[in-house]
Amino acid sequence: MAENRKVFKIKEDNLGQVHIADEVVAIIAGLAATEVEGVASMAGNITNELVSRLGMKNLSKGVKVDVIEDIVDVEVSLNIAYGYSIPDVSAKVQEKVKSAIETMTGLSVAMVNVRIATVDMRNTK
Repeated sequence: MAENRKVFKIKEDNLGQVHIADEVVAIIAGLAATEVEGVASMAGNITNELVSRLGMKNLSKGVKVDVIEDIVDVEVSLNIAYGYSIPDVSAKVQEKVKSAIETMTGLSVAMVNVRIATVDMRNTK
């Protein structure tokens, strides 16, 4: 799996270079998205769901990141809690993910696409 990991340089000066793996950006995006009220969890593929049931946490689950030079495109797939407005939650996720990536990495986020995979009915009355 390490062979598929992309790493990109974000800074070079007289002290040295700073490289960030694309998975780091994906983890930042996933954590930021789950902080938004109304997001029940991140959605993932079958492998990710199986891994999380076995107790191993995949923090980049449900996140796809494309970095070209200093520009980032992000796609997050999430499960929304029942009773929340999908447009409102999606807009908050977009803002939170964009802000977190730009603040923590110095990269520019061009777009944050949100895909609602399911509605989580667990906490309904």
